[in-house]
Amino acid sequence: MKKYICEGVGTMLLTLLACGVACILGCNTVAGVIGTSFAFGLVIVAAAYSIGNVSGCHINPAVSIALTVAGKMEVKECVKYIISQVIGAFVGSLLLAVCLKGFDSLGANGYDGTNVTLWIALLVEVILTFIFTTTILGVTDKKENGHATGIVIGLTLVLVHLFGIPFTGTSVNPARSLAPAVLQGGEALKQVWVFIVAPSVGAIMAGLFYKFVLQTGKKAK
Repeated sequence: MKKYICEGVGTMLLTLLACGVACILGCNTVAGVIGTSFAFGLVIVAAAYSIGNVSGCHINPAVSIALTVAGKMEVKECVKYIISQVIGAFVGSLLLAVCLKGFDSLGANGYDGTNVTLWIALLVEVILTFIFTTTILGVTDKKENGHATGIVIGLTLVLVHLFGIPFTGTSVNPARSLAPAVLQGGEALKQVWVFIVAPSVGAIMAGLFYKFVLQTGKKAK
């Protein structure tokens, strides 16, 4: 139970703090993009070194899916993690709504449909999630990386946000996207399926890449 509580609390903090920074700074300026990117990365760093020893600090269904496909997690455990993460995301979004005094803008993901088409949005999210989850699978594979794992993962999340925000606002995390979209409604809710499907596909690809390429290479040595 402690693992699931940690996953819920971690995802709650990610949604509240990082999405909160995105709402406060906005993502239409260089400062806003950089500030939001680092907010997501820094929350991951803080969570990794606080709850990581209990739950592994997934706080993202895509991470749990990638680990499951890679054979590092059982399906039943993955489902429980995802449920905890989604609940945490909704609590975080509700707390953010209280702080911002409304549900108009809670940091939901989206694309404009003109400059960024549906297919571009899907492609960007698949690629970025693949990069992010592959990094997690790789860096956590070696015990000697333990002291630097949180920093590496956090900085990788900063990187993918710096690239992805202009396209989709950067999801790479279905829970973080679902909760704000449901509470905001409107166009965000119509598009939210993209930010559930694409990160899941990217995570599955990363899990398979690790299982049949990275892990095989490790054994070959």
